[in-house]
Amino acid sequence: MNRLKIGVVFGGASEEHPVSVKSAQEVAKNLDTDRYEPYWIGITRSGAWTLCDSPGADWENGGARPVVLSPDRSVHGLLVLERGRCEEVRLDLVLPLLHGTLGEDGAIQGLLELSGLPYVGCDVQSSALCMDKSLTYTVARSAGIATPNFRVVSGNGAVDAGRLPYPVFVKPARSGSSFGVSKVAGEEDLPSALDAARQYDSKVLIEEAVAGSEVGCAILGEPSAPIVGEVDRVALSHGFFRIHQEDAPEEGSENSTFVVPADISEESRQLVQESARTIYRALGCRGLARVDMFLKKDGQVVLNEVNTLPGMTSYSRYPRMMAAAGLPLSDVIDRLVSMTLHREKR
Repeated sequence: MNRLKIGVVFGGASEEHPVSVKSAQEVAKNLDTDRYEPYWIGITRSGAWTLCDSPGADWENGGARPVVLSPDRSVHGLLVLERGRCEEVRLDLVLPLLHGTLGEDGAIQGLLELSGLPYVGCDVQSSALCMDKSLTYTVARSAGIATPNFRVVSGNGAVDAGRLPYPVFVKPARSGSSFGVSKVAGEEDLPSALDAARQYDSKVLIEEAVAGSEVGCAILGEPSAPIVGEVDRVALSHGFFRIHQEDAPEEGSENSTFVVPADISEESRQLVQESARTIYRALGCRGLARVDMFLKKDGQVVLNEVNTLPGMTSYSRYPRMMAAAGLPLSDVIDRLVSMTLHREKR
């Protein structure tokens, strides 16, 4: 049986480069090489594309070759550049593992659309929509989902700090994980929080702090009939949840652990899962996403954010939630590949 040729894109020029590399390393451990022939496409921090033997620790060295994704749809794959020659490699599909900017915002998805390549995950529109938290909130509200009250600050726009309902969160509107996010208790701390957020995006969100437990739900599949993973809960010892900020996150966070399945009532669990389905459909997601929410003491669910290319590392929430629902990462990969190819045949 001929193996499917899968281009796995990882690394990237965003702040989430290290996490993306670790996601690729975990996928490599769980990819069935009897069924798939992987082509590991590593993007350096400077944005150079390389074809690697594996996403191992030394992937940027060890004979990596320059490679580009051909915009010529007849090539349907890669152009490998070596010693003045150009070799064409036809791919069956692409699995993007780029997190954050240029990975979850529709950029890589647009490039793959131009190249005529099927790819795993959300399309250009839903990726861009979910990346911008203000747009995500607007669409979610139209679907009857509660969101935090928020305001948008563009460029160097002024903010009347004395009129905000502290505490508030200040965050980049279009950035991954919790980079540039600050919790602000009073107006004296607002200027530094705005400066921190503007390091990652010119568009900044100021939103009310929601009192409640942070919960998440993994979704897999087409909007019409998605598979819903187990719900998890973020258990905080202090401060607020700052994912991927530690030097060695695989060894644990200094202020949080994940409880999966979440230690919440069955009624709340079903409400979180149904809310996640509604959000997934309303935003036009496909393939996979992780929907993060708050569960308030009165039982209300409030949207936090949607991750369209969630981490796949050994310590990431998405694969844990799916595993708790009976789908290990190897099965998740198989299903993603199958549904992507089935979509292309329709």
